[in-house]
Amino acid sequence: MLFLQKTIAKLLNSKLVLNNPYLNIGAIKSKINELKIKKCIEQVTIGEKSKFYEQAEVINLQKNCEKICIGKNSHIRGGLQVFEQNGKINIGDFCYVGENTKIWSALSIEIGNQVLISHNVNIHDNISHPLHSDMRFKDYKRILGIENYEPKTFDLNSKKITIKDKAWIGFNSIILKGVTIGEGAIVGAGSVVTKDVPDWTIVAGNPAKIIREIPENER
Repeated sequence: MLFLQKTIAKLLNSKLVLNNPYLNIGAIKSKINELKIKKCIEQVTIGEKSKFYEQAEVINLQKNCEKICIGKNSHIRGGLQVFEQNGKINIGDFCYVGENTKIWSALSIEIGNQVLISHNVNIHDNISHPLHSDMRFKDYKRILGIENYEPKTFDLNSKKITIKDKAWIGFNSIILKGVTIGEGAIVGAGSVVTKDVPDWTIVAGNPAKIIREIPENER
């Protein structure tokens, strides 16, 4: 799909197309974006008034729409992926997922209501490939289509991620497996979160550490 998109983009920006007075470039690009958005929507369960944008991408390797559920009034510009082995992504109401953000699940990622996730954020509930080098190489060959292996034989050491209501995840942050982000918590830009974040606290750094609590009058 990515190769096709790049090929189409290259064609649209070529002199052959740009200098052709009989082609409506804007209409062609608009149609391509509509098809991309439609493909995203077809792979998820989506609530009323929620929206995917042209930058969004959905990879549902289980081909089960119930494995990626989005509530009402949420806006998605990033990428959502559930693995063949397992995986489920739930995103609540009035959430935002920024451009180039990747949310990858091989077990479970639960995102509450009114959660803002900025651009270039990575949220992974697994390690993506087996730790053992031989198994990792087998998995790599499976992904390339060179050899056929059952994905469930690979242990991705998955642990559930929970992001509670009203949390805010700053750009370029990384949320690792097994972490819970508390209600109303703020993760500073560029942070790497390896441990739970309490409700109504601000964390930052690599690894992320508590900067301060958020008082009642700032919540």
